[in-house]
Amino acid sequence: MAWKMVQSDPMDVLGVDLMLKVYESLDARSLASSLLVSRSWFSVASIDTLWSPLCTQLWVGKAHIPGWSKRSGLSKLASYSRAVIDSKRVHITREDLENHAWIFHFTEAAPAYWKNLDPYWRGAGPLMRRYFHPDGTVTSDPEDEVWGGHECSYTVVTSILLSNGKIKENYVRVNRWPRLIVSRREDWGWNMSNGIFAYSSIPDADKKSGTGPSF
Repeated sequence: MAWKMVQSDPMDVLGVDLMLKVYESLDARSLASSLLVSRSWFSVASIDTLWSPLCTQLWVGKAHIPGWSKRSGLSKLASYSRAVIDSKRVHITREDLENHAWIFHFTEAAPAYWKNLDPYWRGAGPLMRRYFHPDGTVTSDPEDEVWGGHECSYTVVTSILLSNGKIKENYVRVNRWPRLIVSRREDWGWNMSNGIFAYSSIPDADKKSGTGPSF
């Protein structure tokens, strides 16, 4: 007598409740893979109760949480996906500049006079801060010794290749100083430097609406 192997969907065999227990033990990558199995798997593996703790875990230790991943009415799966996508973005926008306060300090190559005024190099006092505003200006704290009350403006320059739409270069320029090269930190924060001075975005993950571009 020949036996015929019958393959059954685990969702049908175990039921939704037991499958949820299985899903709860998976990491985000494995859970995301299960979304592709079938419609019934997707309907269960995409529920907020599974993705909410994964979002919380993903955001631990991050400097900034992207605003478009925290929109009202967005599913937790979408929030997680958007946060991961934004974390891979390396081009900076005006919203990124304006939404954060920035630590400012001179680099090793800067003139000694400026470094002697800089708390970063003196090792005493609060570090200098800079603030980028929607009107294109940059300001500092009132007690800043280096600032001196001078007018300051910024621009974000982004060039795109017409052939494929990819970004060719992206940098920030403050007044007529050399361009600031932008880089992304592992904690999703931003760094900018031109060899004379540098900026680092200050963590603000506690902002309920998130930060950055809304796309």
